[in-house]
Amino acid sequence: MTQYAFPPGGLPKQDGDPVGTAIFTTAYAVLPACTHRDIVTSLLPDWTDTRVWILARPLSGFAETFAQYAVEVAPNGGSTRPEPNPDAQAVLFVASGTMTLTLDSQTHTLTAGGYAYIPPHSAWAVHNPADEPLQFHWVRKKYQSVPGLSRPDAFITSDLERTPTPMPNTDKWATTRFADPNDIRHDMHVNIVTFQPGGRIPFAETHIMEHGLYVLEGEADYLLNDQWVRVGPGDFMWLRAFCPQACIARGHTPFRYLLYKDVNRHPDLTL
Repeated sequence: MTQYAFPPGGLPKQDGDPVGTAIFTTAYAVLPACTHRDIVTSLLPDWTDTRVWILARPLSGFAETFAQYAVEVAPNGGSTRPEPNPDAQAVLFVASGTMTLTLDSQTHTLTAGGYAYIPPHSAWAVHNPADEPLQFHWVRKKYQSVPGLSRPDAFITSDLERTPTPMPNTDKWATTRFADPNDIRHDMHVNIVTFQPGGRIPFAETHIMEHGLYVLEGEADYLLNDQWVRVGPGDFMWLRAFCPQACIARGHTPFRYLLYKDVNRHPDLTL
């Protein structure tokens, strides 16, 4: 059964070593799973029995195009007004538990691996109908509208329903694409990238897209600018546009991460 990482919460023992592996620079950041504890959670307006780890937010020297949350909803909790910004679009990805998602008057049930794309100006709600916590990842981005181009359609799918697309000339690196990559209406993609043990990005990628990466399972050495970092389940990475990156999967299980990137738009010409 596929497992999807989520913040561990709790609090380390008092004899723990405070010298950690968190890294924060203007080109990239690494927020290890061990830093995602109870003391760094937030509450949100219009949400009941819910706490969130805010992993990325627009900030000078940090994320510029998106915000990313890990959300934990207690039984019978949720929200009928989850999004305060009508121009925001969303991707929801369920790590564990059961989500009842009401989207434009249609009700859907999502379990582990469930994926929803929610366009801007949508009416939606989230509820946890089960007896165990609902844990999901939420990526928010302000939609960049284009004259004459309609907004994307909402859709519901699952990691378990999609076949990963292999990269050319390898069977060790593949991407599960949820939005059609040729649909220019989308200005962001949130995919799952999978490396089999020993798989790698065999060059240092350097490109316009900003990234948020949440490790869902497995381990890898990840190149961030000029530093190799060992990452594993629950670790979050942010990469600024043009930050060099590469990856070598380690261990005996697949290395998988949820990947955000901004796509299909002209860059702004002012800061």
